[in-house]
Amino acid sequence: MTLWLRKLPVYVIVLLALLLFMFPFMLLLLNAFKSNAEIIESPMSFPKTFHFENFKLAIEQMNYFGSFLNTVFITFTSVLIILLFSSMTAHYFVRNRTRFNNTMFLLMVSSMIIPFQAIMIPLVSVYGKMLGWISGAPHPALIFMYVGFGTPLAVFIYHGFIKSVPLELEQASLIDGCNGRQTFFKIVLPIVLPTSVTIGILHVLWIWNDFLLPLIVLQNAGKAYLTLPLAIQVFKDIYSTDYSKFLPGILLTIMPVLVIYLFVQRFIIQGVTQGAVK
Repeated sequence: MTLWLRKLPVYVIVLLALLLFMFPFMLLLLNAFKSNAEIIESPMSFPKTFHFENFKLAIEQMNYFGSFLNTVFITFTSVLIILLFSSMTAHYFVRNRTRFNNTMFLLMVSSMIIPFQAIMIPLVSVYGKMLGWISGAPHPALIFMYVGFGTPLAVFIYHGFIKSVPLELEQASLIDGCNGRQTFFKIVLPIVLPTSVTIGILHVLWIWNDFLLPLIVLQNAGKAYLTLPLAIQVFKDIYSTDYSKFLPGILLTIMPVLVIYLFVQRFIIQGVTQGAVK
């Protein structure tokens, strides 16, 4: 009993922090089913009548399913490429400790401190005006940029975990007849699976919710190419004074990634725990 009372202030602080962080989402959830008059009159109350037609309008006006498929394609294609290339690159850097490789690793890690705003205009100039990728192939161009921006962090995280993988395991697999590719995909990659899931979720959250880079690349591509953050912004501009219209759109936009996070959070905790131990 004494121990429970001693920890009570900690529980209270954690509970208050939880309520503070959950408050905006709960407010969104309450008001997404109301009429505009109800939202203006009492945003903190429960809805008197659930207006599901708000969601139907949002889905139709936002081109929700088209934007959703665009976001899924861009996000998961980018993340899969980042995971594959980053794990292979980190493995090569760890197992081949030359001066050139160490320099390349340091350059890759140091690139993470460069703010996106500093290279935003040169990026558009090179890939837009000079190469024509932005107008010619907006989705592949966006994926290419996400891979470039996301790889350094992934390589940095993989590098620390792969160093903890015993070299003797790889040597034993080579003795048993595996080649280098088989050793990596059958021995190393399964060992760092929790790390891969952690990196994947972090990048999914980033790419799914990103607004600025898709705005730069897709703003002139047409409505059919928009991702969900851009589609909801266009939808919000149209119904800027009618909260009952764009609040359901916001809820529809964040729910998929929230569901994904709830299903894979144990892998994130496992990856972070391994990192703390190692």
